[in-house]
Amino acid sequence: MTGIRLTAPAPGWAIDADVVVVGSGVAGLTTALRCAAAGLDTVVVTKARLDDGSTRWAQGGIAAALGEGDTPEQHLDDTLVAGAGLCDEEAVRTLVTEGPDAVRRLITTGAHFDTTDSGDIALTREGGHHRRRIAHAGGDATGAEISRALVEAVREAALHTIENALVLDLLTDAEGRTAGVSLHVMGEGQHDGVGAVRAPSVVLATGGMGQVFSATTNPSVSTGDGVALALRAGAEVSDLEFVQFHPTVLFLGADSEGQQPLVSEAVRGEGAHLVDATGTRFMAGQHELAELAPRDIVAKAITRQMHEHGTEHMYLDARHFGARMWEQRFPTILAACRAHGIDPVTEPIPVAPAAHYASGGIRTDLRGRTTVPGLYACGEVACTGVHGANRLASNSLLEGLVFAERIAADIAETRPPRTEPARSTDGEPVALLAPETRTAIQRTMTRGAGVLRSAGSLAAAAEELEALHRTAAADADAADPKDAVPGVDSWEVTNLLLVSRVLVAAAREREETRGCHWREDRPDRDDAHWRRHLVVRIAADRTPVAHRTETAAFPPVRPAD
Repeated sequence: MTGIRLTAPAPGWAIDADVVVVGSGVAGLTTALRCAAAGLDTVVVTKARLDDGSTRWAQGGIAAALGEGDTPEQHLDDTLVAGAGLCDEEAVRTLVTEGPDAVRRLITTGAHFDTTDSGDIALTREGGHHRRRIAHAGGDATGAEISRALVEAVREAALHTIENALVLDLLTDAEGRTAGVSLHVMGEGQHDGVGAVRAPSVVLATGGMGQVFSATTNPSVSTGDGVALALRAGAEVSDLEFVQFHPTVLFLGADSEGQQPLVSEAVRGEGAHLVDATGTRFMAGQHELAELAPRDIVAKAITRQMHEHGTEHMYLDARHFGARMWEQRFPTILAACRAHGIDPVTEPIPVAPAAHYASGGIRTDLRGRTTVPGLYACGEVACTGVHGANRLASNSLLEGLVFAERIAADIAETRPPRTEPARSTDGEPVALLAPETRTAIQRTMTRGAGVLRSAGSLAAAAEELEALHRTAAADADAADPKDAVPGVDSWEVTNLLLVSRVLVAAAREREETRGCHWREDRPDRDDAHWRRHLVVRIAADRTPVAHRTETAAFPPVRPAD
């Protein structure tokens, strides 16, 4: 344990459970439903409403070998290629072999996918896939349908849920084992203010950290809270430098910040073309799959074109779809474009890359266990080894589904006893940042650690982030401190700073270009030295400490494994 924790009031209330699941996307709700079905007293904690996580924003679909002629082996091959040499093959094999049945169980839970005239699940293609294996719902509203089905199932099962709650820190017992979480509930409800859920098993399914950048497809709640909590608790994170920038995000202007509308890869899967301002295609000849190359390749190609042309965006041309196809297959994207004054039926869509998905996260084994006993991680917050250096399109929902079931099975099998949380007396709490620091962090990260990175840009970003860290710490130690008041905004921005510092530390360490980590000064992939993982933890002095694994395989999460 690090002894590091957020500055916050002591819990004023507490409830007891066998399992607390933090997050209400596909990973969190699937875990909770399976745990409850096994007879475990399960509590779901979520930062906003149950259906407000990243899952409901997923447009394209969920990938699985469900179609005629497709096999898990082919799905595995495509995933390994996209991951650029850093996927854990055993983790990928687990994903692709257990995936089809996991999707069928999701359908049994109540999710309705689009079907063909013959009643089979309709499948499409996305970047990096050589087969049609993406199941979708509502045309381009797959995440919303999955979220609806799971939320309804949770409510029907009468699970104990705590909404509008920001989880602060992990509670541990005298032996250093997980004993629950502290959290702050916003607004009126059964519980208000800072409290605790005491449970011997904690599952972090908190989603992504896209809000560390100025422009992202992630919702406002994606502030890296789970990764920050795990780091403070002493857990290891890995592959955090591999942030996937989605190639085709609706361009709303150079100064636009916050969540940006996504234009799903499925639009390219159905035949849309990437073009420059003259209407010339530029992906043909760059990769065998052209517009359907893996996301890192497409994002880099768009960025190169923007630099060469001196423009801030490229275009996605799908005018040949016609109005009927747009309205039936992509109604959500059509509405979003029109809401911003763009009609894709009659004009190309301006697009540019934006932060989309964290391929790395809290390091886990194939049962979702982290390096802290009793703490699990699932979904985007986790690093199972499935994604490697670049996630294959539509593998994210599947990963959440498959590993959620594995975590629930492990907790049901082990059923650890409840223990009393120990009072934390070690170390000083983290000095909080003022909420207005958020914009400075985001702009620093976008400028220094965005799509294009270099030793110089990353060094500048590291210095700016460390200056913010030092200023907050110095102010907290002053005779007349002016540090931020504990609250949701200051806790979020403090989490953002910690995650940003660790991400930049890893990106500086990896001196090569691989997957979605693009170093201008190190343009080549270097398997001899860098087909390795970077594992990072926070030292007691609160500095990120990174070490390189000896092989491309992850070390065990615990010595006894």
